[in-house]
Amino acid sequence: MFLPISKEDMLSRGWDSVDIALVTGDAYVDHPSFGTAIISRVLEAAGYRVGIISQPKGEEDYKIFGRPRLSFFINGGNIDSMVAHYTVAKRRRTKDYYSPGGKMGLRPDRACSVYSRTAKKVYPDLAVAIGGLEASLRRFAHYDYWKDKVLPGILVDSKADLLMFGMGEKQCVQIADCLRDGWKAEDIRHIDGTCYICDKDEWHPEDYVVCPSFEEVCVDSDGGKRAYALSCRIQQEEHDAVRGRGIVQYHGDKKIVQNPPMAPLNTEELDKVFELPYMRNYHPSYEALGGVPAIEEVRFGIIHNRGCYGACNFCSIEYHQGRAVTCRSKESVLREAELITKLDGFKGYIHDVGGPTANFRGPSCALQAEHGLCKNKKCLAPNPCKNLIVDHSEYLDILRSMRSSEGVKKVFIRSGIRFDYLICDKNESFFKELVKHHVSGQLKVAPEHCSAQVLSCMGKPKIESYIRFKKRFYELTESVGKKQYLVPYLMSSHPGSDINDAIELSVFLKREKLHPEQVQDFYPTPGTVSTCMFYTELDPVSGRKVFVAKSREDKQAQRALLQYFRPENAKLIRDVLKKAGREDLIGFGADCLVRPESGSVEKRAVSRPARAKEVPKKKNSLTKHKKQIKQQKNRSKVK
Repeated sequence: MFLPISKEDMLSRGWDSVDIALVTGDAYVDHPSFGTAIISRVLEAAGYRVGIISQPKGEEDYKIFGRPRLSFFINGGNIDSMVAHYTVAKRRRTKDYYSPGGKMGLRPDRACSVYSRTAKKVYPDLAVAIGGLEASLRRFAHYDYWKDKVLPGILVDSKADLLMFGMGEKQCVQIADCLRDGWKAEDIRHIDGTCYICDKDEWHPEDYVVCPSFEEVCVDSDGGKRAYALSCRIQQEEHDAVRGRGIVQYHGDKKIVQNPPMAPLNTEELDKVFELPYMRNYHPSYEALGGVPAIEEVRFGIIHNRGCYGACNFCSIEYHQGRAVTCRSKESVLREAELITKLDGFKGYIHDVGGPTANFRGPSCALQAEHGLCKNKKCLAPNPCKNLIVDHSEYLDILRSMRSSEGVKKVFIRSGIRFDYLICDKNESFFKELVKHHVSGQLKVAPEHCSAQVLSCMGKPKIESYIRFKKRFYELTESVGKKQYLVPYLMSSHPGSDINDAIELSVFLKREKLHPEQVQDFYPTPGTVSTCMFYTELDPVSGRKVFVAKSREDKQAQRALLQYFRPENAKLIRDVLKKAGREDLIGFGADCLVRPESGSVEKRAVSRPARAKEVPKKKNSLTKHKKQIKQQKNRSKVK
């Protein structure tokens, strides 16, 4: 049964009010891939009456359940509302996959703040707690790409009382329990994984680290940017549930206080969360509007883990879910697989068994439980750590059991495989079975670039690991008699990538015979290390200067080089190569990226007579071959 979305739904359950109204920027989809579904079902399991207010338009929508008894819980949606609305070129998108029928314009820009301010206006004395990706990544002063300036932490703008960062199952129940027991919102300051705002002079724990203030980091100067980079470094360093400390950032006469991160759910807790009574579909009221497109990617897929110690600098997972990997039990995953086989429309294919990184099933090393994850070090980049535990056996066991289950024809892996982790496994059992059973024609992987300098800025491994993986992938594919392909994700204009790095990547693609049809320009979203680099032009860890392609011309040039094979890019690429002093890549040679301009000296050098001589030669050779075949047939007839 879906949770109520209207007063009629509420009354049909015999309720006269809800305890918590959960406001979201998405359509209501009751599936464990959607944060709203998880938080609402967790609260329901804890004994609270929850109503869903999806994509409210005006103040009256906040009153559909009357005054909630305890609180509004608010999120902007499964993805950031600004990313949902705008491309990296800041153009308005034409489709919102998390809205009914994919229609745009059903939620506001900066939805989390808008919803929170409206809730406070409608019920000024009611507690408001914000969470989800949009709030989590904006919890401190942050660079905003769309306004091209540093904005204060979202608690300032939203007027919310509390912020839940990271995965919020534990925080939401603890906040609800406090409110139920009569606590005022301003007194709830002890819960891990939450932030609150208070007066500058109010007490905070002595062991909390103070990062540069909003007034320091918002100044567009060398000093302001160095302060911003330091702030980013502190926030990343303390985002660890084992060793992370609380953080304080002053904002004028106020301060934002972040408590230490909440411990991630263990296996037993994750199993319970994913086995709550989800309807596994969008609310029936959206059927006439065309459904909700986002469900199609996840309807017949399974999430088996959380967190990612790969921790790419451009990815928000590290700062939201965290680097600690936790996983569900085999039994829980198989129970979900059995449930999926009974869903309407299931045709025998489980589309994915994955998560942030599909082939992670546990902690990165034995030291993690006691000491947490290392500060300012990567488990896989630039080289795998000597303490890294590489083991696919449990994941492989799950996949084997699942594909032998009744009603299951095929089990695919479509979310990210860390090829650099996979290639470290000396036991090739998983690799072989991945190739034989779990690739649906194409396997998506993410080398992102080939330049050592750019990969370092990305926090990615060296390109040699991808080359090793690719070679072995195609060897194994050939050995099982299949035609399967790797689809590499590539990124242009990431901080650290200058035009020479882009040319290096283009040459690499030509050599590897890769023609990427889709290329992602770097998108500076709040809270990531790469966004800090984009704004400050500094590496927040080392403090060294980083080149950043910011102009429209630089970005276009880098993108065009990644798609060097497109005729419409030829002129721009010639101009770029000449400017970079790489005319050697203009011509007809095997290593050249683009042909010379029509009418140029190089073009005229290939004269008509020379080409004309080649044609008769081919024709004569073909005629001679045909004569030989005819003579052979005649001899056969005589015999």
